Amino acid sequence: MRNVAQGPIAWRSELWGSPLRALATVLLLGLLAWAGFHAFEWGVVHAVFRPDADACRAVQHGACWGVVAEKWRPMLFGRFPYEEQWRPAIAVVVLSAVTVLSAWPRSWRWWLAPLWGVALLLFVGLMHGGVAGLSVVPTSRWGGLPLTIGLAVVGLALAFPLALLLAMGRRSEWPVVRTLSASYIELVRGVPLISVLFMASFLLPLLWPAGWQPDVLVRVLMGLTLFVAAYLAEIIRGGLQAVPRGQTEVAMALGFGRWPVQRDIVLPQALRLVVPALTNSVVGTLKDTSLVTVVGLFELTGALGLALGGDPVWRPFYLEGYLFVAAVYWLLCFGLSRYSVWLERRLGTSSA
Repeated sequence: MRNVAQGPIAWRSELWGSPLRALATVLLLGLLAWAGFHAFEWGVVHAVFRPDADACRAVQHGACWGVVAEKWRPMLFGRFPYEEQWRPAIAVVVLSAVTVLSAWPRSWRWWLAPLWGVALLLFVGLMHGGVAGLSVVPTSRWGGLPLTIGLAVVGLALAFPLALLLAMGRRSEWPVVRTLSASYIELVRGVPLISVLFMASFLLPLLWPAGWQPDVLVRVLMGLTLFVAAYLAEIIRGGLQAVPRGQTEVAMALGFGRWPVQRDIVLPQALRLVVPALTNSVVGTLKDTSLVTVVGLFELTGALGLALGGDPVWRPFYLEGYLFVAAVYWLLCFGLSRYSVWLERRLGTSSA
């Protein structure tokens, strides 16, 4: 209660506590007001919202949101067949719904794993087709928001168990396991993601047996999973090291085995402690999916280039298209950030 009462006083002192602070506050508020006024004038007052390219070109100092009204479907779904775009829409809803359900601690039960299996089968079935009378759509035509969310969600789901093993392996008492885990983590973290994607897309086919090569999307997903696992492993290892060693020693003295101690005592505490860092890695992974454009997979940002690059009528309005894509990314990342704060408070690890 004391902190709540002192909040407004602290803000007032910080902003107006001295003549210099008051001057800086006035200048900052004036700059924000000037920028906000011009942004509102450009984005709302003089903007064109209807899909009329001639009206957009006639406006000199206004946004053309008509490009979003005209091109939102190819922006969100890429090259997926126009008449079949209800399939990726449902696929995104299914995968997002299961992800949101999994974020609720009360749903962390045994049935969550088979539910994920069903959701992934539905996602692949809707996107690829070939079942229930759906036409086959090759992965080369997948794109937009479904590809972005699919790569991020599936990549993280596959990377997390591997990251747990790597984090525990790096703290193992066995020198061979410890060395192999540390070598893998340092090797993968020492190269950029774009090089991993290039190797997964172009180098792996040369090493694979002739006549049997995974699809490019599968290869890219493998590369993303292995890359993200190395970063998650270091985050989890930090949480493991933060748990007092005395708890492990006491539990083993009471007769608990090594693995039950890790599973029931150490890991729950470690994962609670690194929720903010894990969220930061998840947000980074979501945005890093935009790099798959360089290997021919057109996710959200790549789909924007496809939607506008080949259309000379709407090509001049890239700025509005990028702002639309940025808004989609911001909504996803902001939602993850707020969920992280909520989860910290629920688990009792928030410092606020």
